[in-house]
Amino acid sequence: MAQGRQHYWFNHHNDPDSCEVEYWDSDEPIPAKELERGVAGAHGLLCLLSDRVDKRLLDAAGSNLRVISTMSVGVDHLALEEIKKRGIRVGYTPDVLTDTTAELAMSLLLTTCRRLPEAMEEVKNGGWSSWKPLWMCGYGLTQSTVGIIGLGRIGQAIARRLKPFGVQRFLYTGRQPRPQEAAEFQAEFVSTPRLAAESDFIIAACSLTPATKGLCNKDFFQQMKSTAVFVNISRGEVVNQDDLYEALTSGQIAAAGLDVTTPEPLPTDHPLLTLKNCVILPHIGSATYGTRNTMSLLAANNLLAGLRGEPMPSELKL
Repeated sequence: MAQGRQHYWFNHHNDPDSCEVEYWDSDEPIPAKELERGVAGAHGLLCLLSDRVDKRLLDAAGSNLRVISTMSVGVDHLALEEIKKRGIRVGYTPDVLTDTTAELAMSLLLTTCRRLPEAMEEVKNGGWSSWKPLWMCGYGLTQSTVGIIGLGRIGQAIARRLKPFGVQRFLYTGRQPRPQEAAEFQAEFVSTPRLAAESDFIIAACSLTPATKGLCNKDFFQQMKSTAVFVNISRGEVVNQDDLYEALTSGQIAAAGLDVTTPEPLPTDHPLLTLKNCVILPHIGSATYGTRNTMSLLAANNLLAGLRGEPMPSELKL
């Protein structure tokens, strides 16, 4: 195939210094049937988070497949138990997108809580007439309480950026307390209901697991303050979007900012897109040139190291 940009199937013919590479020559996701055809007989697969690597695809690949490298930190698109059973090694790209995603989370939080899209639209449509004391007022971070769902690498990087804004108190929740990491922010480990009830701003930065799927649902939003702002930069399935829509339209919460949705892309007629108090971005958390280039290089190096039988720069422990 002609030179492309995304998907690669590697066959090395038992020579670790010689690889035959097939590309998917499009920026659009590869159709499942085409991926199944391309991976058949391959020794390695470099994939994206939009590619579902399930039992069917693994069966199509056959027994040659020894290494999967994903250009992502999230691995919920990979059937890990099935992959582990087949003895396939997995490379991923943690750390390199931490700062970029944290920067995007800050941008989305500030954009949402200060109602910037609404304000920009008022300039364009003539709604800006004169200065008014309470017109376009939003919510500030100074002296606020911020709740972070998932104090991992990205959650910590977000908290680190929030401190200079004068946040008074950090709360966090997750699978277990992380006292060493939390000490930098004097963050308190609390239950999910308490985090919902006491936070002025909530940021979901957790992995998608059975425990976090649908975590932010009707009960969660009902526990939040009516002035609170919710931001999700983790995975769309962490949120029940029907419940979020109800919370936003009923005034249960003030606003929401989403960089991830279910599905992706979100249909243009989705009800959430009709709301002024909901800012939605197209999953661009890691979208800087530098970060994407680094992710690409790390994903390729993971795959090549795996094909050679060497330690990967970033290997997922299965």
